[in-house]
Amino acid sequence: MSDKLTHLDASGAANMVDVGDKAVTTREAVAEGRIVMKPETLALILEGKAKKGDVIATARIAGIMAAKKTHELIPLCHPLLLTKVSIDIEADEALPGLHVRALARVSGQTGVEMEALTAVSVACLTLYDMAKAVDRGMRIEGVRVLEKSGGKSGDWKA
Repeated sequence: MSDKLTHLDASGAANMVDVGDKAVTTREAVAEGRIVMKPETLALILEGKAKKGDVIATARIAGIMAAKKTHELIPLCHPLLLTKVSIDIEADEALPGLHVRALARVSGQTGVEMEALTAVSVACLTLYDMAKAVDRGMRIEGVRVLEKSGGKSGDWKA
């Protein structure tokens, strides 16, 4: 890991990093997050009785769409030709709530951690939006990168 911020030039001005000389490699990142809710809210979602429709399917699609638009949302992110984005959403009655996990993959010159994080964040926000009519006290927690691979810096796991 570098002890220098890569998006700042010598004078401290924000810059998009030039990745033109980097090797094209397969890069992958996995991120996770969770949304904690009332047990009744989780049951409503799992039973498919939410008024807005299939909460989990909608959140999965929203997460995939968000990953593809990360460069439009996060300043200085490169637009990437993602080769794979997947979103897994699993119920956890012990929370109670839903765990969200995103995988993003690209063959390119820069990593996909921001795409995986954006996918998880928007999937969680969509879960909140779809169920807020019955549970405004839901909490989105623990959004983080779990692992990344590829590129010059190699593999990393939390």
